[in-house]
Amino acid sequence: MTLSTLLAAPDATTASGTAACAEPVRFFLGTHQPHWLRMGVPLFVSDRRLRRYRRLPRAAAPWALDSGGFTELSQYGSWDTGPTPAQYAARVRRYRAEVGRLEWAAPQDWMCEPFILAKTGLTVTRHQDLTIDSVQRLRDLDAELPVIEVVQGRTPADYLRCADRYLKRGIDLSRSPLVGVGSVCRRQSTTQVGDILTALHQAGITRLHAFGFKTLGLARWGHLLTSADSMAWSAQARRQPALPDCHTHRTCANCSRYALRWRDRVLTTIAAATRQPALFDINPAWWPA
Repeated sequence: MTLSTLLAAPDATTASGTAACAEPVRFFLGTHQPHWLRMGVPLFVSDRRLRRYRRLPRAAAPWALDSGGFTELSQYGSWDTGPTPAQYAARVRRYRAEVGRLEWAAPQDWMCEPFILAKTGLTVTRHQDLTIDSVQRLRDLDAELPVIEVVQGRTPADYLRCADRYLKRGIDLSRSPLVGVGSVCRRQSTTQVGDILTALHQAGITRLHAFGFKTLGLARWGHLLTSADSMAWSAQARRQPALPDCHTHRTCANCSRYALRWRDRVLTTIAAATRQPALFDINPAWWPA
């Protein structure tokens, strides 16, 4: 049964498992400093930074791997200049073995922000297909790679359509241990993103990771997430003077002290966001005719 069929069923809202996430959101601190993997907090680290290391750091805590897709597509408009799927798969294997404690890796996905679509010249549907292609190609190369599925789009209907496209290829996202939600970073606290997450829950896709979700988004929609990541601390620190107890740099844009204090504030936000409203009926406007 496709998701479009499921959503058309009279009992779709009860069959899909609509309870909000019971566990607190797990937060991965984003960093462009791979040696921080030794710090002992969950990190989100980009392959674009980690692949420069000849000798890799050993992780002191679980972490996740960013493929660097946002930078790749915003700069070049394609993955043509990036690693091939075989190269990326080999790196994931290496990180898992040498860094250790790798929980999951993002595929070489295709974001759907308007300026990214303008850069690639492709449609949302094409970006969805290319994202699913990446997931399947990486798994074909190595079925043991911890690559997660990622849904992409702009509207709630887009994300449901993306989930349906996975299902038509034999991947039921409602059974996945974790599904990444892409293209939400710059609108993470908006009502539309809440609609997107709710629509995915109503479709039975409840274990969600939100890319680029920080304080406001977590406070508002954290009850619908399993995990999230952000490195917004760096841009924030770049606009401010260094912390009073930081005497070796002008700003704290690369400062672990600043990043960890920012992370503490995010965790406080997560702990305070205990509201778990019921998920209501699926809005028919979310699914196009």
